Amino acid sequence: MNAPVNTPPAALRLGWLDALRGFAALVVVLFHVSPYAIGAENHAVLGHYFDMGKFGVLLFFLVSGYVIPMSLERHGSPRRFWVGRVFRIYPAYLLSIVVFAGFVLAGMTTVPGALRRETVTGVLGHATMLQEFVGGRGLLRPFWTLSYEMTFYLVVVGLFVWGLHRLSALWAAGLLLVSVLVGTALPKNLFGAGLADHRMLALVLALLVGASLVAYLSGLRWAVLAAGLAGLCFVALPLLNGHPSKGASTNSSWQAAFMLAVMFAGTVIYRTQHGQISRWVAFPLLTAITVGVGLNTWLQVGGRFELYKWCTTAVAVAVAFGIAFAVRHRPVPHVMTWLGAVSYSLYLLHKLAVNAVVNVLPDTALDSLPGRAGTVVLILAVALGAAWLSYRYVELPGQQLGRRVQRYLDARLGPEQWRRPPASPAVPAPRTESTAPVPAAT
Repeated sequence: MNAPVNTPPAALRLGWLDALRGFAALVVVLFHVSPYAIGAENHAVLGHYFDMGKFGVLLFFLVSGYVIPMSLERHGSPRRFWVGRVFRIYPAYLLSIVVFAGFVLAGMTTVPGALRRETVTGVLGHATMLQEFVGGRGLLRPFWTLSYEMTFYLVVVGLFVWGLHRLSALWAAGLLLVSVLVGTALPKNLFGAGLADHRMLALVLALLVGASLVAYLSGLRWAVLAAGLAGLCFVALPLLNGHPSKGASTNSSWQAAFMLAVMFAGTVIYRTQHGQISRWVAFPLLTAITVGVGLNTWLQVGGRFELYKWCTTAVAVAVAFGIAFAVRHRPVPHVMTWLGAVSYSLYLLHKLAVNAVVNVLPDTALDSLPGRAGTVVLILAVALGAAWLSYRYVELPGQQLGRRVQRYLDARLGPEQWRRPPASPAVPAPRTESTAPVPAAT
């Protein structure tokens, strides 16, 4: 069923983002379900030629890079942006942690060994969502991309408050060049590889993130500028500490750098669309990033399968985003916008859904084709149902609470001393659903 013909133009212009996020979320779910559908061996063989998980990661990151600057610049208020972010991403995130704890108590899963060894680091890392860069790992494996999301938020707001936010092309190009040209010479864990190093880094980052949030909420000019400068420094995490431990999902700092480059590529697309960057600059840069993502792992570590899977994945991401962008003015099926709305909760909870179904079904369920098909259908049903419940009863109330907190802070603290004029009305204001965080996981 398509959207009604009287859909507001702004909703049409952003419905394609909902659809793209929903599609990417579904691909990530199918990636984790595929071992049960086609068998672990076939899943591994397929991964030699096309990485569905990384496809979802990069597609999500492109969308995030497109949406986050739009959300920030729409009002020109760091306070409003951070209140919206915190109350948008943390409620469902905390819910997934609570559900995971319930699974542990029920004996359906266990806490990762790395977190048992580094409990303090794990707690601090999860509090800031930066666990990927402090030597820990997420309670749920999909949490790793939240570290990139948080880093991107901090850097982008820092650029914004210092008036450097229009330099997206330079940031995307710079990160790509560092990843390709410096490559394996980048340190994996400059800030230390020992347990004490991880704890200290996690503590410093927690204090820095907390102080920055307080500064942004205060609205004081000097405090906001100081927080922005600190935010710019967070780019050092993926560049210099992209693989702090064996539990990290990226295998190097150069790989972490091009993940961030992809996010800035999304910003380049946004700015090009609205005439802030020349197409003569954007198209070659976006082409270079696509080629760089496809070839860089092969250039750094070799291996023909690395070449196959990264090239096909990079091209598929570019094609998927390009198609969605090309049809952005057309009505979007309601099922896709709904999937986009619940995609954050779906992303967070789908691994738990897999765990729950696999624990309940008998071992023989996967011995036949009907059994495999039934298992996949059941996992999808549980995951989508849990995602809708989380969105309806956790995410939406969290957003409503955030709006009340925003009004309270404005009334209590008064207008922000630092504030940039909002973006031109020609730029459509994103709906609440379209400014959702866009994490991805493998």
